[in-house]
Amino acid sequence: MKGSIRVSAKTLDDAITEALVQLGITSDRLEYEVIEKGSAGFLGIGMKQAVIEAWPKEEKAPEPEMKDVVEDIIKEEKETIKEIMEPEKKDAGRPEKEKKEKSGRAKDRKEKKEAAKETAETVEAPVVKEQQELAEVEEQTIQYVEAFVRDTLAAMNMEVEISSSIDEDGALCVEMKGDHMGILIGKRGQTLDALQYLANRVANKHQDGYVRVKLDTENYRARREETLKHLAKNIAHKVKRNRRPVVLEPMNPYERRIIHSALQSDPYVTTHSEGEEPYRKVVVTLKR
Repeated sequence: MKGSIRVSAKTLDDAITEALVQLGITSDRLEYEVIEKGSAGFLGIGMKQAVIEAWPKEEKAPEPEMKDVVEDIIKEEKETIKEIMEPEKKDAGRPEKEKKEKSGRAKDRKEKKEAAKETAETVEAPVVKEQQELAEVEEQTIQYVEAFVRDTLAAMNMEVEISSSIDEDGALCVEMKGDHMGILIGKRGQTLDALQYLANRVANKHQDGYVRVKLDTENYRARREETLKHLAKNIAHKVKRNRRPVVLEPMNPYERRIIHSALQSDPYVTTHSEGEEPYRKVVVTLKR
């Protein structure tokens, strides 16, 4: 298998973990073949190490139909947002009073835009920054978001049950249930993230203040977080053992923050990000 590695360790689990570390991938992207299961022997005599052949799972491109639908929705939504949020054009020849009123409205829009942008940006550094207080989610906002999600999934020919709730932080959580949810999640959650981004834009167009929308299905967010935390600890162990930095695969800001947070309290390693989006990566290094 192209790009495969052979790994040996005391146990099969240790061999799998070592393969994840060497390949720099998460467990959901690993494929392997057991060459030798290994055995403990008797009092350590005759012990055999477990051996596996491991390689990254081949990732299939999203269905062309779905990709087109998502891209069209993103394009249309961004155009709408641009029209709403871009500064107004110069009003030559208009009365001075009217220009001042329009200037004031433009300033308010700019301040709201900057505040929303500052809050929406995910904090990567281990230092926890104070987040902007979320606005109370209005009933009509929930209806708009649910309608957007439902219409988008209908365009993908997907029948999905939608339920909404407000979490302890005041964010609007939308849970989706149905068949073939793996298609909706997409490659490392990219399709789900794109849909969540648009849902946030829809919510913040229909009420004042900042509203955060979280989309999830099949408990993907929690499962992905646990996988990344486990990977972070394995990478930290490798850095301490080999005393060399390890560069992880490209991740989105939310996933990079999970890695940073998981290793924040480790006294022996430190983390930082390198590169440009969407290829920005977390680097784990030994503390000096």
